[in-house]
Amino acid sequence: MRKVVDCREYPSESNCSLAITGEEEEVVRAAAEHAVSVHGHTDSPELRQQMRSILKDELVLQHT
Repeated sequence: MRKVVDCREYPSESNCSLAITGEEEEVVRAAAEHAVSVHGHTDSPELRQQMRSILKDELVLQHT
């Protein structure tokens, strides 16, 4: 199942609206890179674990 992390759920000074969706490892890597480059965090195993802990399953709407 694809995962998603959405910056809108974690308000920041930059009012970031980015959402990242994909396979779990892809999202963790991209979210950590985003957190470092945009939000000023330091990349670390702890940051990646935090990213992993806030992942949600992607909601897929099926059209009938």
